[in-house]
Amino acid sequence: MAAMARADLDGKPIKPLTICMIGAGGFIGSHLCEKLMAETPHKVLAVDVYNDKIKHLLEPATLPWAGRIQFHRINIKNDSRLEGLIKMGDLTINLAAICTPADYNTRPLDTIYSNFIDALPVLKYCSENNKRLIHFSTCEVYGKTIGSFLPKDHPLRQDPAFYVLKEDASPCIFGSIEKQRWSYACAKQLIERLIYAEGAENGLEFTIVRPFNWIGPRMDFIPGIDGPSEGVPRVLACFSNNLLRGEPLKLVDGGQSQRTFVYIKDAIEAVLLMIENPARANGHIFNVGNPKNEVTVRQLAEMMTEVYAKVSGEPSREEPTIDVSSKEFYGEGYDDSDKRIPDMTIINRQLGWNPKTSLWDLLESTLTYQHRTYAEAVKQATAKAVASS
Repeated sequence: MAAMARADLDGKPIKPLTICMIGAGGFIGSHLCEKLMAETPHKVLAVDVYNDKIKHLLEPATLPWAGRIQFHRINIKNDSRLEGLIKMGDLTINLAAICTPADYNTRPLDTIYSNFIDALPVLKYCSENNKRLIHFSTCEVYGKTIGSFLPKDHPLRQDPAFYVLKEDASPCIFGSIEKQRWSYACAKQLIERLIYAEGAENGLEFTIVRPFNWIGPRMDFIPGIDGPSEGVPRVLACFSNNLLRGEPLKLVDGGQSQRTFVYIKDAIEAVLLMIENPARANGHIFNVGNPKNEVTVRQLAEMMTEVYAKVSGEPSREEPTIDVSSKEFYGEGYDDSDKRIPDMTIINRQLGWNPKTSLWDLLESTLTYQHRTYAEAVKQATAKAVASS
């Protein structure tokens, strides 16, 4: 059961909240709903078009949190019920987005509409009804690092001032218009600027979250199993799919890009602090990542291969990876950033949050889940495909 007596970081009692969570049925939303049901007295109005990832929270009716979570099947593009649900809540959390790199190139219009146009009514209703908003943005708003414009052997490329990303100081640097990969980042940056302007001009209480590669169970989908066969999920699910099928892991442009990865359960702790500490979180943009878990994408592939062999008991391929060009993998118009390393000063100062889970441990937890959930289904799908060929 949830502990009912809760206090914020300043020792003040936390009153139970009603939270309108848009995108509650996705990867982040499902973990946040779990946390809220298990550890708090808060209520959730869960808004999404799918509920597969939160079904275990919705039924049976004998669950200890029954009555504290309601699912509302709504497409926020065109449903008049949205404003009513936002009015019912004390707080709105907007997680809705298209956030898969393969889509930025092939579906730039959908990407821009989803991340900017579709977010406008949410912002409008929160502002007009004096409701607090926690909006999920992305680390992609930073674009390219300053250091990426220096010669590859330039010593300043190793200076943190040229690559560590700070919410209140780092510029947002994108590629040319022809590089449609930046459609997502530009849409996310513009909605951030609008939210910030609503706060400045109309007093909107807001918090903006910039996730840096949150990974864990239930992330994305496995193509042909619980997602489209031709789908291309994000890197962790892409590599998981290759491992489950015994295929080499595809490294785009050699896998030289550097990224940091944070465990979803650590990241959700940060979000709960934002929810329950409005006096410390309002008006702030927060990086939420783990700078200690920094690797190249190639190193990530090597680690995942090793971890998967351990959790599955299956031997690794002799050639575990292959290199592919970004044009071959994503199509024309792809571009990328060299590094994404978050500065953690603001979130540590305001909320006292630091991530705990090492990259190895979070990969072990995630790949154990992936193997347990998908291995048999992948084997059956593969056998069926062979039999029909």
